[in-house]
Amino acid sequence: MNTKAIPAEAAAINLETENDRFKRSFGSWFWGSMIAATVLHFMLFQFWPTQTAADLSFTAEELKLIELPPEIEIPPPPEAISRPATPVMAVTEIDDDITIAPTTFADNPVDVLPPPPIHEGDADLSAGPVFTPMTVAPEIRNRREVEAALLREYPVLLRNAGIGGQVVVWFFISEEGTVLDRRVSQSSGLTLLDDAALQVADVFRFTPALNRERIVQVWIEVPITFQVQEAP
Repeated sequence: MNTKAIPAEAAAINLETENDRFKRSFGSWFWGSMIAATVLHFMLFQFWPTQTAADLSFTAEELKLIELPPEIEIPPPPEAISRPATPVMAVTEIDDDITIAPTTFADNPVDVLPPPPIHEGDADLSAGPVFTPMTVAPEIRNRREVEAALLREYPVLLRNAGIGGQVVVWFFISEEGTVLDRRVSQSSGLTLLDDAALQVADVFRFTPALNRERIVQVWIEVPITFQVQEAP
């Protein structure tokens, strides 16, 4: 068998391992990586969009000096009020024989009483409402007729709407008790009710007014009320 001898250099080449080859190529990989990283960073700095910071500044208002109010002196508390003294009942002797003289017509005769007051304007009472002296006021004699007149003269429009009111009317009454004049003293605020009250006033009949024993003409005020009657 012919066996050729293998040179020593060839044997050494055949014994090179992968680790040896990696160590031999490390330099090229290192510098290639450094060049690629440099190129990549250059491109990032060159082509990356420019960024600007937002304006986050703020302004503060100018401080104003406030003048403090002057100090107020608080007055001292009031002195305590002294308690009232305890009341003491006084001892007084009363005579049991004290009497009051009786009042009789003999000592005060009727003949010496002052005359009845007479109004200075008796002759012109019809001119307008005035105070008229009287001792006996007139009274209504025909209440049923007045109630019927209230129902008759009550404005239908207001009655159906449930609207009522009160009218104060001046009456000028004659010596016979008839109504000589009538005028609105206090309005109800509704013209329809005021006019209706004057219509009802013509129906009134009174007893004569007296000033002592004398029959006189008088002005009096009478309230006339219009209201819706509730169904029983």
